[in-house]
Amino acid sequence: METLEVRLPIQLGQFVKLANLAENGAHARELIQNGDISVNGEVETRRSHNLRAGDIVALDDGVDFIEIEVRPR
Repeated sequence: METLEVRLPIQLGQFVKLANLAENGAHARELIQNGDISVNGEVETRRSHNLRAGDIVALDDGVDFIEIEVRPR
């Protein structure tokens, strides 16, 4: 599992872009709304969900499975 240091607070949509799980904001929105992104094992469909230190964000789009842990900068 990878880790990514970010300045908290950060919203899920911003994190997905920053972690390069999405090409741009529209792609991040699509991944989140389609249920391809989970936080701590639970599908999260709100881009505005605030992440906390230690959260595990995962992408599972049927092709890739990537997990990234949120670390405070």
